[in-house]
Amino acid sequence: MKPIIKTIAILIIGLFLADISIAADLPSTRKSRRILAKVRPILSQELLNQGLSLNSPIFIRIFKASKELEVWIENSQKFKLFKTYKLCTFSGLLGPKTQIDDLQSPEGFYHVKPDQLNPSSRYHLSFNLGYPNLYDIAHGRTGSALMVHGGCVSIGCYAMTNETIEEIYTIADAAFRGGQPFFRVHIFPFRMTKKNMEQHKRSEWYGFWKNLKQGYDIFENEKKPPNVMVKNKQYVFEKI
Repeated sequence: MKPIIKTIAILIIGLFLADISIAADLPSTRKSRRILAKVRPILSQELLNQGLSLNSPIFIRIFKASKELEVWIENSQKFKLFKTYKLCTFSGLLGPKTQIDDLQSPEGFYHVKPDQLNPSSRYHLSFNLGYPNLYDIAHGRTGSALMVHGGCVSIGCYAMTNETIEEIYTIADAAFRGGQPFFRVHIFPFRMTKKNMEQHKRSEWYGFWKNLKQGYDIFENEKKPPNVMVKNKQYVFEKI
């Protein structure tokens, strides 16, 4: 075998084995495999039409006030908005979740790993947001199993229709199969413009939202989500 052909063959085999390894770590059911097989070809074509790839890294933003969930796809080292989905519903008011059974949906910076996908959800399909995160823990916030899921009902989660969660779940599954180790989910009460911040300056959560706005602004300017850390009970950000 010629050296260049042998090299290409090794690369192809390596990618194939990597995909098998990642796929082995992804939760799966007969239902989820059927849904993925149905939805992947449709999404692949939609993404191709926008110059994007289904297996590329992803980033998700959620806005409570406008009931929107954005899916961004990495393209040329920055992220491009692929689609904005309408939230079916969420629980509570503007402001973070602070304790178990407060029926609030969380706000803040979260990340989702492969084992947080749930193809066996009671609400069609879901993924766990990872609440409480380090910030939540530092502030003594309690609760667990906060999801983005289907079923269009919420007791603290972000609920979608079954059709939309199928698309979002398929995009997440494909990103993991493409090698992304985790994807970020940034959740805001509203789009954090100067006008919206001014309208909410008397809220008890204004100081918290000013901290969120720092991360929001980095992505708005860079189109790359920052690394998020927690120091002295505050979110701190590092540009990637």
